[in-house]
Amino acid sequence: MTNDDEQAKADDVCPTKRSRPGRVNRRQFAATTGALLGAVAIGEPALGQAPTAEAEKGANDQKPAPVPAGTKQAATHGPWDPALEKLREWDPKWAETCEKMSMNPWVKGVLPRKTIELICVALNAACTNLNPDGTRRHIRAALDAGATRDEILMILKMGSALAIHSCSLGAPVLLEEAKAAGVQPRKKTKEPTPACDKMKEIGQWNTAWDPFYELDPVWTDEFFAVATEIYTGGLFSPKDVELLSIAFDASITHVYAPGTRRHIKAALKLGATMEEIMEVLKLCVSQGVQACNLGVPILAEELAKRSK
Repeated sequence: MTNDDEQAKADDVCPTKRSRPGRVNRRQFAATTGALLGAVAIGEPALGQAPTAEAEKGANDQKPAPVPAGTKQAATHGPWDPALEKLREWDPKWAETCEKMSMNPWVKGVLPRKTIELICVALNAACTNLNPDGTRRHIRAALDAGATRDEILMILKMGSALAIHSCSLGAPVLLEEAKAAGVQPRKKTKEPTPACDKMKEIGQWNTAWDPFYELDPVWTDEFFAVATEIYTGGLFSPKDVELLSIAFDASITHVYAPGTRRHIKAALKLGATMEEIMEVLKLCVSQGVQACNLGVPILAEELAKRSK
């Protein structure tokens, strides 16, 4: 196993195969929960099959028709809000240049509009960002592009579970530093951990999970139960799952290198092109204009107060 593989074990959030009601089979359970933190699914790199009509149950009955890749819509402003107008007034040349760069993924047509907007929902709503204006803007745009309630809700669930990286980073450090300081944890009463036991039973336990399991096995089991419940819906194709996961990990507010590498590798194996993956990274960069969306109106307000 390479250093990159070892490092990437403590990875990431991503859903997988569509589960049959009331049952999760061995391959699906391993692919689903294992992919969450970086384990390799049994037998194949693919995370699941493409979604079917059944997977759409529970979504809005009436949903807009999807917008084909490359379609331009007048109402689309990409990552920008009305702050762009004031920016054009103050610095028209830079505003034009920046708008062209940041809007490139929307006009180039490599990814479908719905995929672009779902990725932007992920980037803005992730627990590492929590941008309310951007989240609302891109939820609205995703709905306009044909996304369902359940698809957007899945993005929000993924963005919540992303917080596990705090334990991926901190738990091993805690164990190492406690050992160096001669500090011992309190003895624990053994309690049932059925979700973790299932992973071990099917041979898909990842040793990268040992640190937080050792520190708090019951909580670790609770997390796996939550993750498994979230990620067996199969709303997205395996390739789209990986593209979304790249966005979560490569986001400017997260920059999680092990997960980014792992999900790029998985996306390529699932048939994603280099151009598609580059579009995801470009969307991450496009979110940098949130600095202007936030700051330009504030600057305008403060200048107006001083001019009175």
